[in-house]
Amino acid sequence: MAGHSKWANIKRAKGANDAKRGKVFAKLSREVTIAARVGGGDPDMNPRLRMILLKCRAANMPKDNIDRAINKGAGGDDGTQYEDLIYEIYGPNGVAILAEISTDNRNRTASDIRSYVTKSGGNIATAGAVTRLFQKKGQIVVARESADEDTLMELALEAGAEDMKSEPEGFTIITEPDQFETVNKAIEEKEIKAEVAEISYIPDITVPLDDKSSNAVTNLIEKIEDHDDVNSVYSNAEFAE
Repeated sequence: MAGHSKWANIKRAKGANDAKRGKVFAKLSREVTIAARVGGGDPDMNPRLRMILLKCRAANMPKDNIDRAINKGAGGDDGTQYEDLIYEIYGPNGVAILAEISTDNRNRTASDIRSYVTKSGGNIATAGAVTRLFQKKGQIVVARESADEDTLMELALEAGAEDMKSEPEGFTIITEPDQFETVNKAIEEKEIKAEVAEISYIPDITVPLDDKSSNAVTNLIEKIEDHDDVNSVYSNAEFAE
């Protein structure tokens, strides 16, 4: 899940148990394999693979796992055809949700996701109804202890970043998608560790939730995230503390 609760999600990921981490690694391996199959196993020549490798690094995925997934994808075509889709969803309390999916069976995936959403009291939105509520941007999240604020802001803006937001936990650098790699590379070259570095969907307006609604939305998002075909989930939920 990504979006308004970025820092909460980072804490949740770091506290995940071994079973949860295993699930994350399995999903990332699948993404790596698909990317390598579609665009080849060289990250320098495959932008999609480069983006996914950043996610692998943020999740502390072992290099051996990554190499196996690349080799599997680049080693040949087994005939499986994957389709990239974005599901637009209205969840409990009118929360807008986007799910990025890679599937080899559109009907199976649609049936599963629709079941999760319907049981939560939500509904599948018409095309464009949810995406219009978000902007696609690069996000680089840096913990406060990893960088000096003024130095990081100067570095990011000089590299082409659009903005940098300061929060109690750290800093979120925002870029246009086509400037993301340039800014991220500038930060990496200064050996500043990013907690998250990705191109994602950022909501224009958030929906504040109370405890009950927060639990309902969290349960739905976690069900969607756990589906094998789902790569990323974004929402405009502002969860209760």
